[in-house]
Amino acid sequence: MAGYVHGYSEREALRLEEQADTLEGLLHYDTIYPPGAKVLEAGCGIGAQTVILAKNNPRAEITSIDVSLDSLEKARENVDSKSIGNVRFLQADIFSPPFEDESFDHIFVCFVLEHLQNPSEALDRLRKVLKPGGTITVIEGDHGSCYFYPEGEEALAAWNCLIKVQSYMKGNSLIGRQLYPLLQGSGFNEVKVEPRMVYADSSKPELVDGFILKTIIPMVEGVKRQSLEMQMIEEETWNKGITELHETARPTGTFCYTFFKGRARK
Repeated sequence: MAGYVHGYSEREALRLEEQADTLEGLLHYDTIYPPGAKVLEAGCGIGAQTVILAKNNPRAEITSIDVSLDSLEKARENVDSKSIGNVRFLQADIFSPPFEDESFDHIFVCFVLEHLQNPSEALDRLRKVLKPGGTITVIEGDHGSCYFYPEGEEALAAWNCLIKVQSYMKGNSLIGRQLYPLLQGSGFNEVKVEPRMVYADSSKPELVDGFILKTIIPMVEGVKRQSLEMQMIEEETWNKGITELHETARPTGTFCYTFFKGRARK
């Protein structure tokens, strides 16, 4: 398993929560399971997506796993703060889930595969614990889908550091475009993948604030240390790049990014 490129700081936890809240309508409106369904959330992190999943499916039985005990503790706090009672948490590795074969009706994976050295193996392991006819839902971003204005050279350089650092850590920030072949290659049927595009300009102040300022820019800033240590970029160039990224949140700026949501059946 590759490392989590953004780290586990309080600021990163806040970014993940802001991202989940901002994108809830775009990414989660159609993830609905029937009452009594047994759902496995693989790689729940701090529970930012768990809260939404449980809130939208109050009568489903959700099991959320993660390899990090610290993240699980934060996830429990997030769920408890919302008085959600249909989630149980368990420390477990996505590559060796501690469940009997065909234990779950549905599997949900969000912003996880991009951090794995071998996402195909993870999907293979998850498929085993899914019941015949059950579904898997996978949501991933794709950093190569990013377009913004103004497009400064230093801003592009800082953005590309994000892609390079994740690749160095054996992850893949371009995985969104690969969901279809990944799901097909793992033996799933009825594979359907669709883009979910986020576009922000000054006519959408909630997206400028929630997506550009509180999600995207902090995500890039989160790889500053690795980028400088690996000599991918000079600090002066980095600082100017972050300043240029802030220009996209001004009245004359725009930002566009595409997520991919894949669904398939066993």
